[in-house]
Amino acid sequence: MLITALLVAVPSVFSRMTGNTSFLLVLPLVAGVFVLIFTMYRVVHGLRVIQCARVLREYPLEFHPRVVKKGERWTRYGDVFEVRVTTRGQHGAPLMLAVPAAGRRRWPEGAEEGAWVAGDLPFGGVMVLPGSNAMLFLKPADWDKTARKRDEADAERRARAQRARLMDRTKRAVMMRPGA
Repeated sequence: MLITALLVAVPSVFSRMTGNTSFLLVLPLVAGVFVLIFTMYRVVHGLRVIQCARVLREYPLEFHPRVVKKGERWTRYGDVFEVRVTTRGQHGAPLMLAVPAAGRRRWPEGAEEGAWVAGDLPFGGVMVLPGSNAMLFLKPADWDKTARKRDEADAERRARAQRARLMDRTKRAVMMRPGA
């Protein structure tokens, strides 16, 4: 935003101070508009990173030995992956939607060997992959199917999920909608 403000303000101030009305003074204004448009397009990725930071403040990272990618969908702001995060000793891991926080369009390498997950899977969370700089935001693929597990959660788990803002439905999240 600072660069956009400079690209718009400097030519205007220079024109008023010197009285020069050259065509070349318009070029930084055009560049400023394009920088503003690109910045606004990238704001969605910043929102994802902010959401991941909230989750990481509330939940510790736990290693899950196996992550299986079941499918993927293309969206305007990045691919949405369907993954199953399995835990030893637990049966019936929920199918999760995973969105790369940085907006990349490829599945991170090495995810099949396991990942660090922060969060409560019936509510959502964050997945960080070892050996790479990949961070993915997680939400249950079928919000209604995991409703029973959320309802059975104690008050402390619900309050923690509320503080991390994981209580919202998946379909309302801009980053998860197909074609968004």
